[in-house]
Amino acid sequence: MNSNLSLSYIFIDSLLIHNFVLSVFLGMCSFIGISRKQATATRLGLAVMFVIVASSALCYGTNLILVQYHTEYLRIILYIVIIAAMVQLTEMFIKKTSPALFRELGIFLPLITTNCAVLAVPLFQTSREYTLAQSVVFSVGASGGYLLAMFLMSVIREHMELSDPADLSRGAVLTLIIAGILSLSFMGFAGMGGG
Repeated sequence: MNSNLSLSYIFIDSLLIHNFVLSVFLGMCSFIGISRKQATATRLGLAVMFVIVASSALCYGTNLILVQYHTEYLRIILYIVIIAAMVQLTEMFIKKTSPALFRELGIFLPLITTNCAVLAVPLFQTSREYTLAQSVVFSVGASGGYLLAMFLMSVIREHMELSDPADLSRGAVLTLIIAGILSLSFMGFAGMGGG
């Protein structure tokens, strides 16, 4: 159905035009919760990126098997199992290679499993009937958009710690204002979609 879409269009669309965090508003909990420091936000973004790309490719193959045996009703359950397995592998790798990062990410690392953006990628690629190449490009673009949003938010929040905002707009209020402005700026990419 969507085999005529170019890979570059799918990438730009998922990275900027329909950025999962700033345009579609998926994955907001970790976006708000862990974007205080640039290094931590970037590392979590990379972990999410790995989980999304790897689970997306596995979910594509799983969907082919489910369609062949007419068991599409198992799709969401199997996608969640695949995502949970990828998160567990990522968590074990980070714990082994960087215990400090593992402690810094805290509860947000295992919560990648319940991040709605991570599940949305394989569900969107399935519903759009993407080919394998399109699915991989879509997952790289969507997870790259998540990483981009995390990076931008963390850089802004680090700079805001050096400023002296009014007492009324400190903490969560300022974070939500920044997220809203970032979201508005990404809404400007909607004109690139061509309809």
